[in-house]
Amino acid sequence: YRLACSAALLRELDALVARHPSTMSLEGIQADASDGYKAEIRVVTVADSVQASSFDDRVRIFLNFGQHGRELITSEVALRLLRILSREDKSASKKHIDRILSRAVFKIVPMENVNGRQTVENGSLCERRNGRGVDTNRNWKVNWGVKEKDYDPTEEFPGTAPFSEPETRILRDIALRFKPHLWVNVHSGMQALFMPYDHKNATPGYQAAARMSFLLQTLNALHCNGNCTVGSGGGAVGYFAHGTATDYMYDVLKVPSAFTFEIYGDVHANRDDCFRMFNP
Repeated sequence: YRLACSAALLRELDALVARHPSTMSLEGIQADASDGYKAEIRVVTVADSVQASSFDDRVRIFLNFGQHGRELITSEVALRLLRILSREDKSASKKHIDRILSRAVFKIVPMENVNGRQTVENGSLCERRNGRGVDTNRNWKVNWGVKEKDYDPTEEFPGTAPFSEPETRILRDIALRFKPHLWVNVHSGMQALFMPYDHKNATPGYQAAARMSFLLQTLNALHCNGNCTVGSGGGAVGYFAHGTATDYMYDVLKVPSAFTFEIYGDVHANRDDCFRMFNP
């Protein structure tokens, strides 16, 4: 599978949105840190009419891709999804897409960690952190800074404080404005469908857990042939992750359904072969 470099992928993204001005809009959001570190994140809105004054009557879906630099395939999936929603990709019928967009509005971040992605493209194929060495999926203010016995700062450095990173603040602020009903953080490295929590071996209360579990089990049957790991991140992945986006979305922002999807992983790859481990 040939993966596009980040610059080419983002150019293609810009062109795709420009071809569909009534149903897609693109915003580039910038933020910086006190030491001068800067980040810019593109966010695409998809709706049957992006000029609508309000989306209060729609199901609001927030999808995030490319949080870890080495997980290149996730941004490719984001672009493919946008092509489908634009109706250029005919994998789904126009009638089906029309029906979805009559009921839902999407905010899609195709590549959260642009700076980290560029580090990978410059040869550091195992890098997951942002452009200054922070794992942005450990930088959220929920159980932040807790370190397990196997903590590795080259993998999981959480930053100097919650929301120290521009990328994390941008996503938080999008969520605060958009108030999503559904959040999905898309990763690679294994094949799994996770609900909260990441930082402990527990799931949300019974009704919420049952609702989310039903959805994940349905997706597992439809798209994983029953082979995806399903459960809470902390209970099913084999380690606890502290300060994650999905836990924050669920616990703090009260997003009713919050998930982490792991869409690809090569279990036979050598531990040092990160490209093969995380990408087809």
